[in-house]
Amino acid sequence: MSWLVLFIAGLFEVAWAVGLKYTEGFTRPLPTVATLLAMGISMGLLGLAMRELPVGTAYAVWTGIGAIGTVTLGIVLFGDSASPARLFCLLLIFIGLAGLKILSPS
Repeated sequence: MSWLVLFIAGLFEVAWAVGLKYTEGFTRPLPTVATLLAMGISMGLLGLAMRELPVGTAYAVWTGIGAIGTVTLGIVLFGDSASPARLFCLLLIFIGLAGLKILSPS
């Protein structure tokens, strides 16, 4: 169950990271409130997941999900580069996350 909570926390990290773009420097009220809400949910769920998962593993997986999701949405929503080198780096992050999951004692 803690892995599911951690995954959802990572999705909320993606939401707030992308939301930062829409706040335009925290000048737009609705995107700002939504981004701050996503931050709070993400951190809260990360804290819950850390009750059972090792801190290093949980944090690395949380940031990895956030990185992969944010880069992917940057490509889709904002036209960020999808060069083979960038996609390969995302694959490396994914492999690292899978390794942490497989090798985790929980």
